Amino acid sequence: MHVILLFITQMDNMDLNDLYKKALAFEFLSVEEGIFLFENAALAELMYVADELRKKQVPHGKVTWQIDRNVNTTNVCIANCKFCNFYRIPGHPDAYITEIDTYKKKIEETIKYGGDQLLLQGGHHPELGLSFYVNLFRELKSLYPNIKLHTLGPPEIAHITKLEKSTHAAVLATLKEAGMDSLPGAGAEILTDRVRRLISKGKCGAQEWLDIMHEAHKLNITTSGTMMFGHVETLQERFEHLVKLREVQSRKPEEAKGFLAFIPWTFQDADTLLARIRGVHNLTTAEEYIRMIALSRIMLPNIINIQASWLTVGKEVAQLCLRAGANDFGSIMIEENVVSAAGAPHRFTSSSIQQAIKEAGFEPQLRNQQYEWREMPVMEEQVIDY
Repeated sequence: MHVILLFITQMDNMDLNDLYKKALAFEFLSVEEGIFLFENAALAELMYVADELRKKQVPHGKVTWQIDRNVNTTNVCIANCKFCNFYRIPGHPDAYITEIDTYKKKIEETIKYGGDQLLLQGGHHPELGLSFYVNLFRELKSLYPNIKLHTLGPPEIAHITKLEKSTHAAVLATLKEAGMDSLPGAGAEILTDRVRRLISKGKCGAQEWLDIMHEAHKLNITTSGTMMFGHVETLQERFEHLVKLREVQSRKPEEAKGFLAFIPWTFQDADTLLARIRGVHNLTTAEEYIRMIALSRIMLPNIINIQASWLTVGKEVAQLCLRAGANDFGSIMIEENVVSAAGAPHRFTSSSIQQAIKEAGFEPQLRNQQYEWREMPVMEEQVIDY
């Protein structure tokens, strides 16, 4: 009762204008302050504050985008996430491990379409340990030294570490030496163990996810932060998630970039176990997503880039997010299989993503994973046929 009364008192003492001033001064807002803004601030005001922060943090004013390809090492997984339609259990007739000839074909095509990177991820295969990934990364780098490997994610690092009876730091250092260029923010979902027990019980816990990211930052491996929301989480848990990411970024070594970007997206529910068995559906409105983008910019003043997830919310909502704190449109994703398997229908080519950015009133700028600008390469235009 005392805790509840204290929370109510804190809410009563809050003032929207005071919180806007704190945000514009790049001060860290508390979980309670973030919730208060979410529930009480006018959307136009939140968008304005977030947009002002974007202008200060990304003064060039361009909207960045990328050309890469999501390639899956394997679809075999024992994590049994309730929101995933992509994985297959060991021994399933559709189970696969991608072979080197397939990588060659996909990389050649990626280069043809102007790409410079593979987003290389898979499932928690019970038999694929550290040597598998070391050998794969080395072979890919020997064949294509200019292709960047944005690869795995904290849950996969935790899985490999467990198989090897090793440490996160040792596994990450070995993978970096073998060719890992950066570590995606995969498998964050919501960083509270209550949620993780309900939707992704077979993955690492929240603290282990955060610890792995901190170890990566200590090794100067750049990473991204993510959040999948709109399922079983509470509003409190969303804001706890943001604060936990902010705290990890605050502890990175001074010379490290840490989280280069934050990417929130909505749960895609088509034919997932969460929807079929638990009756959980994504009810996130366009306004709610824009509100979360704005509050991501406000709550995370130490993470420069905020990405709008056009893949899950569509072009028009993502365009509005560019006026609500987002400065990045992510990749055209020459290939994407995991989120699409749960119903995400949206697609972009190099031309159409640039056109969408221009329609929103911004200048598009091609980038790499380190958010360094790229010149537009000589390339073919992808024809979307999936």
